[in-house]
Amino acid sequence: MGSLKNKHLIGLEHTPAKDIQKLIDTGFTFREVLDRPIKKVPSLTGKNIVNLFFENSTRTRISFELAEKRLSADVTNFSASASSVSKGEGLKDTVQNIHAMKMDCAVMRHPVPGSCLQLSKFVDAVVINAGDGTHEHPTQALLDMMSIKEKFGKLKGLNIAIVGDILHSRVALSNIYGLQKMGAKVTLCGPPHLIPRGIQKLGVSVNSDIDEVIEWADALNVLRIQRERMGVGIIPSVREYRDFFGITQERLDAHKKEIVIMHPGPMNRGVEIDSSVADGDQAIILDQVLNGVAIRMSILYLLLGPDEGEVG
Repeated sequence: MGSLKNKHLIGLEHTPAKDIQKLIDTGFTFREVLDRPIKKVPSLTGKNIVNLFFENSTRTRISFELAEKRLSADVTNFSASASSVSKGEGLKDTVQNIHAMKMDCAVMRHPVPGSCLQLSKFVDAVVINAGDGTHEHPTQALLDMMSIKEKFGKLKGLNIAIVGDILHSRVALSNIYGLQKMGAKVTLCGPPHLIPRGIQKLGVSVNSDIDEVIEWADALNVLRIQRERMGVGIIPSVREYRDFFGITQERLDAHKKEIVIMHPGPMNRGVEIDSSVADGDQAIILDQVLNGVAIRMSILYLLLGPDEGEVG
């Protein structure tokens, strides 16, 4: 069962490049399935998957649920706000009770970094990280890489800039690990207080001049300013952030070059990205959404499906 090196998908830090390639390639196979009139395959018939969301989510939760149903799995959704967690029950008790119901896989989002690794110690089921605090968000990075590959036909040798709130971003860390393993160069750009100290040790460059970064990059992955995580005072004002780091139409026009624009969502339009850019021809944001379903089908299939055979 499962055809990847690791039983779980906790992060991309310890996922081999060969497995990242396999996940992306299989994602393209499922992308073809999503283009069919009947978008469902029987690959995971009889498998029980629980979605454990201890933190609010719209895109990731819906994307996983759709991927699971497209693979014909049985799906159970768990919301912390409507469960015994709100009465003080701990993660271990909650999860073990759910595991007693014979789940094959748990997809979890949790506000505490490392929680998905802890979960894998409590249960025998496959664990997939749907975002653990400010640590990693591996499925988002995989769909980002799939979207870049779809656009350019490759990842190796590309210049990818990640722009914005790197400090609070689990998306950034997973992209850094994944992109570099696949041979891309990564530069981070944002206010100094929103760039983690010592991040260059991971092999990335840091540049606080957004115009230099635009000139260098093949693609910009623009991150949301996470005001709910950062407290007061880290950025002086929304207007100042937009002036120095916002991806505006005027800024892009000044460079007169083709550049791909990405965003993991949800977007703060008019802050880190302007509507005209997000909705423009250079943006592949909606492609990312569709590829999100395909890559999550790929992950579920490769971790839970048969070792050999067609996907459907």
